[in-house]
Amino acid sequence: MLDTNVVLDWLWFDDPRVARLAAALQSGRLQWLATAPMRRELECVLARLPQASATHTREQALTSFDARSTLVDVAPVFERLRCSDSDDQQFIDLAVASGAAWLISRDRAVLRLARRASAFGLAIVTPERWA
Repeated sequence: MLDTNVVLDWLWFDDPRVARLAAALQSGRLQWLATAPMRRELECVLARLPQASATHTREQALTSFDARSTLVDVAPVFERLRCSDSDDQQFIDLAVASGAAWLISRDRAVLRLARRASAFGLAIVTPERWA
């Protein structure tokens, strides 16, 4: 699982800190689950970012999202692991419901749940810690 900030680092900014993660996704060694609302969130964020700050176009970023992610149904809210930022709850819910090994994030509200998430078999880590 990838949150929107990590996706932006990869598909918008071409951040070298996510290069190993990108390679794993591109090779198919790592499966990336996402939902339609997650894609819409990325689309909205991309619309607000200046094109000059990117190494790719919005269309390229969304095309890569579509090609590399596997869209699944929205997961039910997982009440036992609640995020202080309600916008990020969808990532936690899907990660737990799908049995994901990792939720890769840069969001502080998500990262604060790392210790509690481990009790549910979920490692919440930054891209650098994942690599």
